[in-house]
Amino acid sequence: MFVAEGVSLAHVTRPLVLAQSLDTNLFDVHFACTSGYESILKTISARFWPINSMSSDIFLRSLSTGSPLYDRKTLHSYVTEDLRLLNHIRPHLVIGDFRLSLSVSASQYGVTYAAITNAYWSEYSTEKRCPIPELKITRVLGAPVTSAIFHLIQPLVFAHHARPLNDVRQDYGMPPLSSLFQTYTDGDYVLYADVPGLFQTETLPENHRYIGPIFWAPAINLPEWWNRLDHQKPIVYVNLGSSGPVHVLPTLLKALAGMPLTVVLATAGRWTPSILPENVWVTDFLPGDQVVKRAKVVICNGGSPTVYQALRAGVPVLGIASNMDQHLMMRAVIREMAGMLIRSERASSKLLQNAVAMLLENVRYRGAAKRIEQVIGQHPVEKRFVKFIEDLLLARSRPQCNASH
Repeated sequence: MFVAEGVSLAHVTRPLVLAQSLDTNLFDVHFACTSGYESILKTISARFWPINSMSSDIFLRSLSTGSPLYDRKTLHSYVTEDLRLLNHIRPHLVIGDFRLSLSVSASQYGVTYAAITNAYWSEYSTEKRCPIPELKITRVLGAPVTSAIFHLIQPLVFAHHARPLNDVRQDYGMPPLSSLFQTYTDGDYVLYADVPGLFQTETLPENHRYIGPIFWAPAINLPEWWNRLDHQKPIVYVNLGSSGPVHVLPTLLKALAGMPLTVVLATAGRWTPSILPENVWVTDFLPGDQVVKRAKVVICNGGSPTVYQALRAGVPVLGIASNMDQHLMMRAVIREMAGMLIRSERASSKLLQNAVAMLLENVRYRGAAKRIEQVIGQHPVEKRFVKFIEDLLLARSRPQCNASH
């Protein structure tokens, strides 16, 4: 049974891709998530189960204010719904993506639970200090000052964010989790949707494994204007996704308007321009896996789905990041010299224009992206996930040793 927390497209499409990799002649596959994603879920041969999730708007508002993403009441309702579903389906394995309640409900039901996450949230990450996201205080005091304060109180902040789930765990007689890192990765198995070369982890236990980046793109055709683009000029693909700072788009397009390039923009239906520069082409959605093959630079929110999509094609990334998840992903990209980061609250026309020019002109960025492309090619996620399932089944089929031996 796959369970997706529908607060963002990524948390739905990652388990969707993994579900598609399973042979339905061998497995009875079930998929649970909130309504609204039926159009993309019809591509899999699995039984769909509607469940409740917090709305994306409320989730993004919590991110923008630095508030805990869930409260105790919401998580309790999630656990109740999870248990109802578990008792009805009776699965042998549950795989969840950011459904934090499964930390409790899977344990209470007694089923093996595998959590999909990113390695930068691992408690075994060697980088414990997290970057400060965009908050009201960062716009007032600036990121350097706010970061210095945040690093001093990070353990307290993370404990505050972990408290709602720990309260629910206490209500069910379960021990507390020690940090936000554990909150995001608690499970019998933890599946990192990453390549190990990008993130430094140490002493990973056997139940933690890298399965590789999970790629998804909408099954749609390129727009009719695609063949009318000026392909003699570099193509810059802009996609801020379902959680990116769309308020930056007017400034971004103004910055790119005067540059000798072609801009292809996917808005995800979140922004409608009144006037477009001559070198900008726009639509709601694009098959990103096809567009990145022609792009010279990808501009995104810095989140792992589009970043990995770009790097898989060897294309450098400009991340306009706002939340912590995006900043954590871009920290690795910057370290590998495969892209650049601009904080969303500092995204001026001049900074954006200079960054795009640098990514287009400096070959080291494309060279670094090409190196990561080769590493990604060595981690085919579907094969690695199926291998995880086979290993799990093999372990269960082995006879248990006598405890006295």
